[in-house]
Amino acid sequence: MTDTSQPTKAPRSQWWDVWDQFKTHKGAVIGATFFLFVVLAVTFGQYLWTIDATYLDIRARNQGPNWGHPFGTDQMGRDLFAQMLQGGRTSIAVGLSAMILSLVLGTFVGVVAGYFKKLDGILMRLTDLFLALPLLPLLLVIIMLFRDPLRNAFGPETGIFILIVSVIGITSWMPTARIVRGDVLALKEREFVLSARSIGTGPRHMIFRHILPNVMSPIMVSATLGIANAIITESALSFLGLGFPSDFPTWGRLLNDSVVYMQQYPERVMWPGMAISLTVLAVNYMGDGLRDALDPRIRGR
Repeated sequence: MTDTSQPTKAPRSQWWDVWDQFKTHKGAVIGATFFLFVVLAVTFGQYLWTIDATYLDIRARNQGPNWGHPFGTDQMGRDLFAQMLQGGRTSIAVGLSAMILSLVLGTFVGVVAGYFKKLDGILMRLTDLFLALPLLPLLLVIIMLFRDPLRNAFGPETGIFILIVSVIGITSWMPTARIVRGDVLALKEREFVLSARSIGTGPRHMIFRHILPNVMSPIMVSATLGIANAIITESALSFLGLGFPSDFPTWGRLLNDSVVYMQQYPERVMWPGMAISLTVLAVNYMGDGLRDALDPRIRGR
């Protein structure tokens, strides 16, 4: 006689399988660890390193790395390590905010285009139009048109932050939209979607209950790539002098300020350049690991 008194074990969550696969990608684990370290460092580093990034000490200008200033000082005597921490907060905040805006726009366009056949052609031609636009000239034109009005309305720092985030988010949603649309078109023909439609499930409930949860894999991968793209774009704009004010450091702005002194003090270019490169590399590795972990065809190999 079979003993049925033992409680049944709860089924294993699918997210544990995702984590098990993610752990096997060493580059993704190292990248995620490094990115988490950077986020924690720029967020809480100001409480451990109390030197103000804007404090001017003319007597200590153009110093090399030392115990008082691990990264040295700039031509105004400002501590470069403090500026790297503050600049990292701005660059990471821009990357995360622009990524969220880009994902919301891309996911909305992709889901609507894939689910509603009548809107598919219009939205995809709009997507193709945005993809055909030259990105850098478009960014420059938008910034030149809206920089001063937003500065006057929200202040120099907040206004430029809103402008940079909006510009990057609005010009980088297209790849996400195309990927999500393709997945939605495939999901529409799956049995569970056809069954839900046969019992009268409305479009809103169908999208939020059945479609969106099944396209989270490409959305999460696009999120990691979006962070890297936003950080690079913000750094490029700041390097060109079209980003934040000169007294408001970002990694791109620090790189721009250091180019003039590259021959005399090459380490000034090295610190922000390494921060941008390593952070973007870490995020890209993390995206590769998430792509493999969230793909059921790869998981378990």
